[in-house]
Amino acid sequence: MKKNMLLVQIQDMHNYNRWANVRILDTAAKLSNEDFIRDLQNSYPSIRDTLAHMMSAEWMWLERCRGSSPKEMLLSSSFPTISALRERWDEIHRELSELVKTITEETLNITISYANFQGETWKYLSWQTLCHLFNHSTYDRGQAITMLRQLDAEPVSTNFLLYYDLEREKVK
Repeated sequence: MKKNMLLVQIQDMHNYNRWANVRILDTAAKLSNEDFIRDLQNSYPSIRDTLAHMMSAEWMWLERCRGSSPKEMLLSSSFPTISALRERWDEIHRELSELVKTITEETLNITISYANFQGETWKYLSWQTLCHLFNHSTYDRGQAITMLRQLDAEPVSTNFLLYYDLEREKVK
C-alpha cells in the first residue's frame, strides 16, 4: 500500500528537526555558561535565549495541536544551563514524537484552532501547523548558528540533505 507523501514528509521533517536541534544543543554544550548567556545583540540576545525561544515555540505549537492555547512562551531565564534546557526539550520532543506517531492521512486535514497571545483566534490544518513548527525551528537554528560563529564555536551543519546522507550511512 502506498503511503501518503505528505504524511511521510511530516514524519521526515519531525525526525530532521530533532536531529538538527540535537546538533545545535551538542555544539552549545561546549560553550562556557558565560558564553551561553552572553548578550550578542541579536533577535534573542543570547544562545540560551534563542534556543529557549525555539524550544518554547515547539512546545506552544504542540499544545495548540492538542487543543490548548498557551497564554505565553516559556521564560528563557527558567533554563540557566544547557542541561536544564536540554532536559525540558527532550520532554517536548518525546511528546511531539508521540503526536507525530498518531497522525494519519485523515488527521492531516483536521483544523487546529487556537487563540494567540493577543486573544485572536486562528485556524489552520494540522499539516500546515506542523510544517510551520518545523520551519520556524529551521529559521531560528540559522540564527543560533550565526551566534555560535560569533563566539568562535565549532561549526555545525544542520543541512537537510546532510541529515539524509547521515541517515543513509547508518543503514549501510
